[in-house]
Amino acid sequence: MIFAVLDPLRETMHTVSYGLLAPTIIILLLLAAFMVVELGGLLVEIFTERRREKTKLPELLESFQGKDTQGIIAEIDKSSLFRRQKAALHELLQHGGLPAVSLQALARRLLSNEELHYFKITNRTDVVARLGPMLGLMATLIPLGPGLIALGQGDTKTLADCLLTAFDATVTGLAAAAVAFAISRLRKRWYEDYLSSLEALMESLLEVLAGEPGITE
Repeated sequence: MIFAVLDPLRETMHTVSYGLLAPTIIILLLLAAFMVVELGGLLVEIFTERRREKTKLPELLESFQGKDTQGIIAEIDKSSLFRRQKAALHELLQHGGLPAVSLQALARRLLSNEELHYFKITNRTDVVARLGPMLGLMATLIPLGPGLIALGQGDTKTLADCLLTAFDATVTGLAAAAVAFAISRLRKRWYEDYLSSLEALMESLLEVLAGEPGITE
């Protein structure tokens, strides 16, 4: 009696799980393709932004002292800072006439925007690093059911096809996750250094601007 009730449920569960195989494999292939694109983007970043000579932050901070806004802008423009760093500092300097409290709030907002921008970039690969193994495991387990049935029936060809699908899914998921994890770790180290330098530059600019006429507490 119990098995008679469970049979339709098991058939439904089997249909649902096997129906998930094709979407899971498609998503795995899309993740693998996405990681190829991300790897290309990483190489572009290395050979464009990262190949520049690293800015000597203490010397740049010293160059701000005793200069007006235009002089500071000139020092920033001729430095080897990254484009987004220069844009954020320009934005802060353009509003240098604001009161000190408002200027500090603007600096925090600009820094927060940069943190959010780079969080979105690293979050993409973080998601792949988490989803890759899970989807790989799903696409590994689903074909094992039909494979075991084929084994019981002596159908070795179907068994071999199911096992091959399972192994390929595992390798694809783990490979995508490994590449994603490596890219995330590398970029996070870059961006932490970037944000630390930007914060130091903004603090220095706030001190310089606080000494100019028109900046009030």
